[in-house]
Amino acid sequence: MSKFLPISKDDMRERGWDQLDFVLVSGDAYVDHPSFGAAVIGRILENRGYKVGIIAQPPWQNNEGFKSLGKPRLGFLITAGNIDSMVNHYTVSKKTRNDDLYSPGGKSGYRPDRASLVYSHRVKEAYSDVPIILGGIEASLRRFAHYDYWTNKVRRSLLLDAKADLIVYGMGERQIIEIAEALESGLPVNEITFVKGTVYKTKDKDRAYKPIMLPHYDEILESKKKYAESFMLQYNNMDAIVGKPLIEPYNNFFVVQNPPHEPMSQSELDNVYSLPYMRTYHPIYESMGGIPAIKEVKFSLTSNRGCFGSCNFCALTFHQGRVVQSRSHKSIISEAEKMIWDPEFKGYIHDVGGPTANFRDRACDKQVKHGVCKDKLCLFPNPCSKLKIDHKDYLKLLRNLRKLPNVKKVFIRSGLRYDYLIHDKNDEFFKELCKHHISGQLKVAPEHISEEVLNKMGKPKREVYDKFVKKYKKINEDLEMNQFLVPYLMSSHPGSTLKEAIELAEYLRDLGYMPEQVQDFYPTPGTLSTCMYYTELDPRTMEKVYVPKTPHEKAMQRALIQYRKPQNYDLVYEALIKANRRDLIGFGKECLIRPRKPSDSDDNNYRGKGKTTKDSSSSKSRNKKDNNVKDRSNNKKDDRNRDKSRDNKNKNSRSSATTKGTNQRTDNKKSSVPNKSNKGKRR
Repeated sequence: MSKFLPISKDDMRERGWDQLDFVLVSGDAYVDHPSFGAAVIGRILENRGYKVGIIAQPPWQNNEGFKSLGKPRLGFLITAGNIDSMVNHYTVSKKTRNDDLYSPGGKSGYRPDRASLVYSHRVKEAYSDVPIILGGIEASLRRFAHYDYWTNKVRRSLLLDAKADLIVYGMGERQIIEIAEALESGLPVNEITFVKGTVYKTKDKDRAYKPIMLPHYDEILESKKKYAESFMLQYNNMDAIVGKPLIEPYNNFFVVQNPPHEPMSQSELDNVYSLPYMRTYHPIYESMGGIPAIKEVKFSLTSNRGCFGSCNFCALTFHQGRVVQSRSHKSIISEAEKMIWDPEFKGYIHDVGGPTANFRDRACDKQVKHGVCKDKLCLFPNPCSKLKIDHKDYLKLLRNLRKLPNVKKVFIRSGLRYDYLIHDKNDEFFKELCKHHISGQLKVAPEHISEEVLNKMGKPKREVYDKFVKKYKKINEDLEMNQFLVPYLMSSHPGSTLKEAIELAEYLRDLGYMPEQVQDFYPTPGTLSTCMYYTELDPRTMEKVYVPKTPHEKAMQRALIQYRKPQNYDLVYEALIKANRRDLIGFGKECLIRPRKPSDSDDNNYRGKGKTTKDSSSSKSRNKKDNNVKDRSNNKKDDRNRDKSRDNKNKNSRSSATTKGTNQRTDNKKSSVPNKSNKGKRR
């Protein structure tokens, strides 16, 4: 019978163990599910016969919690968790988040900032002679010097700051076995310099074979151009076949990155998902409210990893790479057959996907022998002529899953690349997607519509999205289904001035749609867009890039996307004045907001509570009522000689009439704003 990995010495004694081979320290609560990196690494080592225990979210104020499982024989494995601890803790505006889906009860406060660094220091205090290997996305994206958004500084490689011995970058399954075998053989950790997909420090740069030298750390501190040059050298060496060893010099050390490890074969990937996971969180969390993060993944299926979409604001290129690897149908269906008999299963498979749901194979056959291209991308700015665009395999998998007993619906909630789908000449998948795999709305990510911004994002032109929208609408009409598109949009990305932000607002105006949520660009380590943000250079061309950086300008750009919201009026007004777009302030259909009333800048009838109306009849009605109010005001002047009581009576009457007119205008305005379903229809 399967058990959770040991989390205490009692668990170790129950298994008859006196000492562990590895202790895995995680910033997440312990969830034994293949969507959680710590569980995957722990189970892989266990499958190879190693004794592994987990210390999840230890108190970091001292080192006592790091001693709870004793001193491991081979090493400590440290991860901040599934999400970067700084992103987990702070919004893009650097405000503290109040929740943490990877912690008991969804509450924050169970892990420190920069968890990888803090945990490593505490382990070093507790056991100074035990090897420390860092992994997970936080360490993976900080393996070289990197811009740190939260302090607005360039920090050193995490390997140096954390005083660790190795960083495993990427997904790590192959690397951790090779490291374990090397340590088991008695090789000192500082001699483990040969494992692909790892980063080590050395004083001897000749250990690396035919390396590429990156600029010295001091150089990139002094020069943003050098920083950008260094980034592009890293970016162009992220493939297992064409990538070269990279060396970043420091005053006392060289930080060396070995080339990425080869992508896993389908059988290897199948094996990872066949291990005896408990598929839920450890029972110690039950009384604490459980771990919310399990809810979305418990009845979801991972179909693939890697992404050749290569959006510039996404870190997947630096972490999982551009080569897509996929599981076999047999493996995925076997996992589904386990979940459909779970007492909590309600008949809905929440997702079948990965970084990009509709990628199931390498972009082209060339990648098998020659790796990914350095000088061009698969989808941007246009699909490569050698790109394989085919949804047959994915469609077959979805059909097989729909046939399983107890399954009512199979959803696709991972990101779909609409620019890949729209170029498939076979509409079969598109039609079945609409018919069977969405529930009322499909979320896609055009991100923006301005060509200038899309170019900096690495996203296709607006015309591609418009073509997709048109086809989506046509297919749903043919199916007699009333389903909507929900576009993900991003504000304040490098390249976006107020001009581009207004262009996006006008596009949304013409659609009659206002997004409920908008994501500000978040400059996290390891992305090309973050390099642009820091250096204000496009590292691909070294051309200058405009970057909105002040909180106020970013707030204006975000407000423009949601210009109808009352609380955004002042920001939108300021942005339009600043951009010399007064033509968008008024009562016309093309206007985003109404003008301020000169006598009362806070009058909501002129500010429109952030909303505009397209109903010309209601506009005429408002003007007529306003004229009536003015007429009554003129009558007041003509009747100045009337007695005081009569005058007071007229004043009360006029006050009542004016209030009534104001309320009526507000009602007319509200009725002209489309409800949620109407927004979707116009799209």
